Amino acid sequence: MNQRIQQLLDQITALEDDLRIALNEQQSSIFFQIKGKRIEFEHSIKQKHIKFKKNFFHWLVTNRPQNLITGPIIYSMIVPLVITDIFISFYQMTCFPIYGIKKVRRADYIIFDRQHLNYLNFIEKFHCTYCAYGAGMIAYISEIVARTEQYFCPIKHARKILGTHARYARFLDFGEAESYEAKLEEYRIALMKEK
Repeated sequence: MNQRIQQLLDQITALEDDLRIALNEQQSSIFFQIKGKRIEFEHSIKQKHIKFKKNFFHWLVTNRPQNLITGPIIYSMIVPLVITDIFISFYQMTCFPIYGIKKVRRADYIIFDRQHLNYLNFIEKFHCTYCAYGAGMIAYISEIVARTEQYFCPIKHARKILGTHARYARFLDFGEAESYEAKLEEYRIALMKEK
């Protein structure tokens, strides 16, 4: 990887970190505070949320019919999600210590906090819980696979691919044979030093 690309990647990483911090500070200072596992809204915000909440029957009548019809299909996906969760967690639990790779914390990816939103009725909260699990699980799996790829094969593809993980941009260029063995060891050592 040339020096210019490395500099750009470092700048992108720094900017993403700054943006994440700024967004987090803005959210927590304006609307709510996080106290341990609890999220507390200001009293005036709580009152506004309650005013916007639709009761179940109003929600049912105004909901799009296609959402209700496809519900069983959507929720049937919980089976492959849970099975994948079990297998990927088992893989990480058994193999990562052998490779010296730090384990991915589920709690950093699967977050259930939308039940604190008083403007959602119980069905909407259920939907949000399901989506939080599904999207969080995919992100969790992606990070486990990304660490595995960094350990075994940190090489970019020849063709452009969409949706790469954050580690991919720093991988070796396709066809960069001369430094492959040395760089592979560097990538593995970097994984072992991660906090």
